[in-house]
Amino acid sequence: MTVSLAACADGSESKDSSSSSSTSKTVSGLTKMTGITATGELGKKPKVTFKTPFSVKNNSYQILQEGNGEAATDGDRLCTQQIILDAKSGEEVASTWSDDAPECGILIGKNSIDEAYYNLFKGLKVNTTLAIGVNNSSSSSSSTSSTLEQYINVMTIVSKSKSLTRAEGDKVTNIPSNLPKVTLDKNGKPSLDLNGYKPGDKLVVQTLIKGKGAKVKESNTVSANYTGWLASNGKQFDSSWDRGSASDFALNAVVKGWTQGLTGQTVGSQVLLIIPPSLGYGSEEQNGIPANSTLIFVVDILAAY
Repeated sequence: MTVSLAACADGSESKDSSSSSSTSKTVSGLTKMTGITATGELGKKPKVTFKTPFSVKNNSYQILQEGNGEAATDGDRLCTQQIILDAKSGEEVASTWSDDAPECGILIGKNSIDEAYYNLFKGLKVNTTLAIGVNNSSSSSSSTSSTLEQYINVMTIVSKSKSLTRAEGDKVTNIPSNLPKVTLDKNGKPSLDLNGYKPGDKLVVQTLIKGKGAKVKESNTVSANYTGWLASNGKQFDSSWDRGSASDFALNAVVKGWTQGLTGQTVGSQVLLIIPPSLGYGSEEQNGIPANSTLIFVVDILAAY
């Protein structure tokens, strides 16, 4: 239902602002909307009005309020507060403002989001409010509900921060000598030496670099760079490093070994996880991973939101 964005609040002075038309920004691949008005103090929940029924197209947008904070640049993670409005009735059907829970899943980078939306968000200032149109009328199912075919997502950029690209913190020195050995290339991608390791049936969690950020909660979504290997032979089966961009995971929607192993770690940390089949994929083969495999991951925790 929402587009996700992340970070620390901007301290610019807020002013009242309103707009009923798009700014001059034009983005290839997206369609400008007109006719939506947002009023109220910048950085606060706006009052949004438009004539109903309002017809929207997918990949349409309108910038409603120009922000007064710092502009988003490459590597920034944005946090937004969002309102979902039924395009036909104008009714508010959902809002993150009510429980002060911003969405922080948008990372400004060409490898992180669609090129058109990268061009839309890059350069927008903190406290900007924009609208994005979604039309599910041609889809067999709606992403919000079975009845909401067209809606407007009104997003206010409330903060931004520079996203990490690799683990940063204090290197841990008292690592048990019998664990697999991890080495990093100049960019931070890990390599693994099994070091004769024989896995058991319990989860092994070893912090390699202790980050200085916030503690990860089980309810968080985590942005991470990671590589995974089979413990049986050290064969790599997956790596976000090879794809050129970090991946975001809801910790309550991944294998239990990730959930248990990363909960309580801190942002900026690098963690070695050795996950037995019971906390991994069990007796089922998964994307080329043999059944009953013990998995080894090295995970750089870049953000949690």
